[in-house]
Amino acid sequence: MTSSIIHLGRLVRWARILARHGALQGLERDSNTPPRVRRLIRIARFGARVPEIPRYAEAFEAIGPAAIKLGQALATRPDLIGEKAAADLTRLQDAVPAAPFAAVRDSIERSLEHPISDLFQSFEEEAVGAASIAQVHRAVTTEGVPVAVKVLRPGIEEEMARAIETYEWAAAQAEAMGGELARLRPRLVIATFRQWTMRELDLRREGASASELADNMQAEPDFYVPAIDWRRTTRRVLTLEWVDGIKLANPDRLIEAGHDTTRLAASLVRAFLRQAIADGFFHADLHPGNLFALPDGRIAAIDFGIMGRINRQARLWLAEILHGLITGNYQRVAEIHFTAGYVPPHHNLAEFATALRAVGEPIRGLPVKDVSIGQMLDGLFAITRDFDMQTQPHLLLLQKTMVMVEGVASQLDPDINMWDVAGPFVQSWLRDELGPEAWLADRLRDDVGTLLRLPDLIRRIEAQFPAPGAAPPPPPLPDVTLVRVGGGWRFAAALIVAALVGAALAVWLR
Repeated sequence: MTSSIIHLGRLVRWARILARHGALQGLERDSNTPPRVRRLIRIARFGARVPEIPRYAEAFEAIGPAAIKLGQALATRPDLIGEKAAADLTRLQDAVPAAPFAAVRDSIERSLEHPISDLFQSFEEEAVGAASIAQVHRAVTTEGVPVAVKVLRPGIEEEMARAIETYEWAAAQAEAMGGELARLRPRLVIATFRQWTMRELDLRREGASASELADNMQAEPDFYVPAIDWRRTTRRVLTLEWVDGIKLANPDRLIEAGHDTTRLAASLVRAFLRQAIADGFFHADLHPGNLFALPDGRIAAIDFGIMGRINRQARLWLAEILHGLITGNYQRVAEIHFTAGYVPPHHNLAEFATALRAVGEPIRGLPVKDVSIGQMLDGLFAITRDFDMQTQPHLLLLQKTMVMVEGVASQLDPDINMWDVAGPFVQSWLRDELGPEAWLADRLRDDVGTLLRLPDLIRRIEAQFPAPGAAPPPPPLPDVTLVRVGGGWRFAAALIVAALVGAALAVWLR
């Protein structure tokens, strides 16, 4: 286990970089920031030239690949870092210089256990795209199929593991301070971030995600997922069908090529709704660089490293919330928040419904160019503090992706009304899921499941209350406080000196 001194050293180094870019100003000025944290920020920026306008994205890029991924996650949390910081962090493009091809070739050949020439007719040495975790090369297989080959950057696993361990340590210290920091649950935020990252570091899981999404999206013929070449895919290498289209990030090129951008925007919104609400498994990185318009008018997606999953009950709540906002049924939306446990029961339901009305009314019937879902989410975040709503980690990716989809759709069609597109789909799905046939099917499934669990329940009761003469259960083990062994007086002296220096600086800077 890494020592606290090493974690503190990393945090100090990162804090200095953030301070030089002005990225700690908002946190320092926020009245909800604990005094101890503000003192540490003042120490971190001591002697630094702080710019007037914070440069959050540049700061995270300067820290390194793990920080870039964390910055992209934090961009979904304006309630945690502020709206300006979140908006700036959305500029993180995850673009870094490509690794030398010699190292990439070695990694591919070791992973696939064959020379590149045995598997590919041609392989372009220059990467077509390089990100913080992996880079992509264009190639042609020995069967003559054009493919994209994604390769993890050398040493990225170790680098990400070190950074995430420090993030977890820092989140635990922050949450222990209580108050607003505890409500925001930073430990769960980092735990969710770890899950995203560990999935991205195993390219077989990315291939499996693409395959599952392709199966689910057969009902949406306008949305295409490229096929995976499993023969040339391992934990560190992913090979998939090459997508030859125009990025949705280039609306002018799309129009020149004869594409109907209004149709593309509606197709994207419907595809996302089917993924998130009907299937509960969605592509969570739908930015314009990952979406292409194919010559036949379909939308193709790439980069399946970040995927979201929501269980059926949460999807039902989500669909009812969206439907309630669309139709103005704020009472029902408020009831769902209380039923789901998003809002603690000591709050007044009618007051919460009124707060929701203040958020929902301005967006109804207006096009995206005037009022957006992103602004709606900002409004919802603003009332979370008043009603003690805790962070819901399973909804973080969904919130992020909703904003992304809205942004892409509005670029393609500034007059698109997200509610008009979403309304019929949500209403139809709710009718199917909440109708009498669905209720009867759910009841039969639950009752049969209960009957099937009865034998196991009886066995567990017998184990808890054994028959006379059976051996008694072992006594409970007492709680024991673990004491750090080793380090000696030097470790203790270092901690004392560090504490004294920190206290002196804090007093001096007060």
